[in-house]
This record gives sequence, C-alpha cells and structure tokens, in this order.
Amino acid sequence: MSRKLIPAIIGSLVLGAMLLSSAFGASAPMPQFRLKDTRGGLHTPEEWAGKKAVLLFFVITDCPVGNSYVPEMNRIRQDHESRGVAVYAVQADPTTSEAEVARYAQEYGYTFPLLLDPRQTLASLTGASVTPEAAILTPDGKLRYLGRIDNRVADFGKQRLQATELDVRDALNAVLAGKPVAHATTKAIGCSINRVK
Repeated sequence: MSRKLIPAIIGSLVLGAMLLSSAFGASAPMPQFRLKDTRGGLHTPEEWAGKKAVLLFFVITDCPVGNSYVPEMNRIRQDHESRGVAVYAVQADPTTSEAEVARYAQEYGYTFPLLLDPRQTLASLTGASVTPEAAILTPDGKLRYLGRIDNRVADFGKQRLQATELDVRDALNAVLAGKPVAHATTKAIGCSINRVK
C-alpha cells in the first residue's frame, strides 16, 4: 500500500467513527420540540423523562410496506409500554395535511400517538431515511438502535410469511436490560423519506 494513501484511509476511518459516535452516543444536545399528534395532544421531550426507552416508528400515509407493519407496531407497543417504553409514530412527510394524517391514523388503528413533525426534527435527530424505520433512544435522546422492525420484508417484492429476526424487540430487550444492542443498525426496506428544506 502506498504511504500516501495511509493518511487518507486513516482520515476516512476517523471521520466515519465521528459520524457514528455523533449518532450513537450523542454529544449533541437534545433538540427541543413541541409536536402535535393526530388527536390534538401536544408532546415534548419532557414526557420522555422517567421512561426507560423511547421508540419512534417513522411512517407515511401511502407506504404499503409501512402500512403492513401497523399491527406489529401496535403489538410492540402493547408488549413494552408497561415496561417503561414510550412509543410514538412519526409522520415523516410534512407535506401531507394534518387532516389526511388523522384519517390515516384512525383508518389503520394506531393505538399510540402519531406525531406531526413539520420540521422533521425527529428524523434529523435519529437519521431515519425510510419508512417504516424504527429508532430506539434513551430518554435524553441518545440513539441506541436505528433500522428495520424485523426481517419479514427482506427486499422489495420479497417477503417471509413470518419474521425470523425480531430486531426492534431484541433491541428493546437489550436496552431495558442495560446491555448494548447487538445490532445497533439494520437496513430498513420501504419508502424514502423526502427531506423538506
């Protein structure tokens, strides 16, 4: 290997490590937000205090992959809310009207708040890029997991009848037990989140 390449490689490795540590270790301060949900409730970071973990599901109204996961999202909420996990869905496309998102939440039977995030604050905080994608955070906003809900959808047009890897459930169990998440990032398959500037 050329000696000239070594500094460039080391620089790339250091930059990569810095980016990962900023996402998963969060030296950045927790952003302040006041987000409405589809029922008119108001949510702020203060309600995360006292929780053991915060689970965000990023969704949009017209993503078939995401919509197929709503029953499993509801089951995950049911199984973990009593264990100190705050669960929210986050509407990732701020160009969709509040009325349309409210109709969608009711039609698909969300059993937990679906937040309207017009500035995409939570997508920016977590680095979410597709729907459905799950993020697990500590109450002070440090990211512990980002990725797929499970491996039922292997790729576009390729699905299993039943998931064999339960990524969000496994990550939540690790966080609740005070252990590192074995696979802190996984590849989520779904619809891209369009960032609005």
